[in-house]
Amino acid sequence: MMTPKQIVDALDRYIIGQEEAKRAVAIALRNRYRRSCLSEELREEITPKNIIMLGPTGVGKTEIARRLAKLVDAPFIKVEATKFTEVGYVGKDVESMIRDLVEESIRLTKTLRMNEVKPAAEAATEARIVELLLPNAKKQRPQVNPLQYLLGAGTAPQNDEPKLSEEEQEKHRSLREQTLARLRSGVLENEIVEIEVEESASGPILAMGVDMDLGSVLGDILPKKRRLKKMPVCQARPILLQQESEKRIDMDDVNRVALRNAEQNGIIFLDEIDKIAGAANHGGADVSREGVQRDILPIVEGTTISTKYGAIKTDFILFIGAGAFHVSKVSDLIPELQGRFPIRVTLKDLTEEDFYRILTQPDNAVTKQYAALLRPDNVNLSFTEDALREIAKYAFRANEQNENIGARRLHTVMENLLNDISFNANGQHPLIDVVIDGEYVDQHLSAEWSEDTIHKYIL
Repeated sequence: MMTPKQIVDALDRYIIGQEEAKRAVAIALRNRYRRSCLSEELREEITPKNIIMLGPTGVGKTEIARRLAKLVDAPFIKVEATKFTEVGYVGKDVESMIRDLVEESIRLTKTLRMNEVKPAAEAATEARIVELLLPNAKKQRPQVNPLQYLLGAGTAPQNDEPKLSEEEQEKHRSLREQTLARLRSGVLENEIVEIEVEESASGPILAMGVDMDLGSVLGDILPKKRRLKKMPVCQARPILLQQESEKRIDMDDVNRVALRNAEQNGIIFLDEIDKIAGAANHGGADVSREGVQRDILPIVEGTTISTKYGAIKTDFILFIGAGAFHVSKVSDLIPELQGRFPIRVTLKDLTEEDFYRILTQPDNAVTKQYAALLRPDNVNLSFTEDALREIAKYAFRANEQNENIGARRLHTVMENLLNDISFNANGQHPLIDVVIDGEYVDQHLSAEWSEDTIHKYIL
């Protein structure tokens, strides 16, 4: 398990500044490991210390939480507090975020198990493709559910295949080896095969004011429909690999482990929590804001939520609330909810130096992203030191003179700066070295720096 300092160092690779927030989440993550080392009796008494992040948009609140979850492969979801409504109103109920967390945990656990069985599944997939490619290969019949057969919806499976002689078996083995060799060489990727696929379930419906997926609700009850479909080998391979992988994992065990993982290690990022702060004596859409807070309260305090995979306790889920709190204050939240977020950190506005560091230091710096995007079109893009300083200066000024949207302003500035290059690059020319210097930045940005054209920098 990583130490708090190691966690902060890992976050520094992607997020510039905001040391207070990084330290808070690093301690929260480390405390989970410390709690796991205690006796079971004492472990049940210790709950996470939830965090509220205060700061304007674009300064790294969401990214800190997302990167934190990735460090330990913890189930993580981001939800907008504004999409929830008080019980009795049409819209999302607050319990849906716990169900979404469980679904994400199921996905993570299933992916992990499928990676474990991937070698065996790939070998089985290769064998199935070979059999489908062999001449006179018998066609797959869609599987008939026993219930469908009893109701007259299908015919009983029959096993009337004639046995092959030894000579025919030897010929089949030889032909199979030849087909396997050609498949591995890649020459059969466009050959057409017929495989069995599942038909997609029905989409979401709105029932009694609650948004639900009917196919998901009834998926474990009704038999899945299957049909034969023709497609090239290159398209059939991932479908067959998925089928073979699912045969080799125990979904009951996946569900059990995933439910436990969501319960003990889940992280819910509750964004725009400031938008539900305030008294409930307003009219119109504000009427249910305090009601939403009261609905969220028992989930943050700790309760048991029923899901289709089983019941989950929310006592040990880490909640990270976030909001700009420009109009409202944390004290505008109901006192009970404030008490469930004992740790409060303030994220600072980005300075010009911060913008320069964002352009140069992170592993996913925006300059590296644009250089990578233009490389397929034979453009080798690079930036000089003075160009990076100028870009940072214009991004900072744009935020000062208009709405402060944080680091997202860099994308607006970069799009304006590289508009001509991105438009004219087509890949039909030899490799070109394009060096962006300070003079180029001034030519393309300073001319637009007026009140009449400043709207170009507003997202």
